[in-house]
Amino acid sequence: MRNIVLRFGLASGVILILVSAVMMPLCMKGVINFEHQEVLGYTAMVLAFLMVFFGIRSYRETVAGGAIGFGKAFQVGILICLVTCAMYVIGWEIAYFNFFPDFFSQYSASVLAKMHARGASEADIQKTAAQMAEMGKHYHNLFYNSAITFMEIFPVGLIVTLISAAILRRKPPQGAPAPAVTA
Repeated sequence: MRNIVLRFGLASGVILILVSAVMMPLCMKGVINFEHQEVLGYTAMVLAFLMVFFGIRSYRETVAGGAIGFGKAFQVGILICLVTCAMYVIGWEIAYFNFFPDFFSQYSASVLAKMHARGASEADIQKTAAQMAEMGKHYHNLFYNSAITFMEIFPVGLIVTLISAAILRRKPPQGAPAPAVTA
């Protein structure tokens, strides 16, 4: 199982890092606005997490003899998801602290400009500005930043894992001996 988890988790993580390596410089230069970057980023996450589906299927076909229960499928999928999330967090921490240290200030300015453009009240804008300033104080802390980044991607991976485990579960044929599953 370890080989499958690492192979598919690393592949998924590499996909996300490559997409981010292209999108972030474009976003920071204003070629892609933050709103579009968010949509593109979550789309890339879903596409990268397709590796969870293929990893579970690979485990089912090559290790589990063509049959897998929801629990085992979920276990394989969540491990792939965690490898992917770890790579994403590490990649973001390297990028943020070394290449994009002004990301949060640019993001905050974008949020406030969007509020102004929508005609939000001055009280709402001030409230959001205060919240962004408070979050910005913590965002430069490695552990806080890592936790926020993890919580950005993990729910997407969890949903894909649950759906994949539900789709790929398969009972062994009637009368067939249970496959010998090795870790």
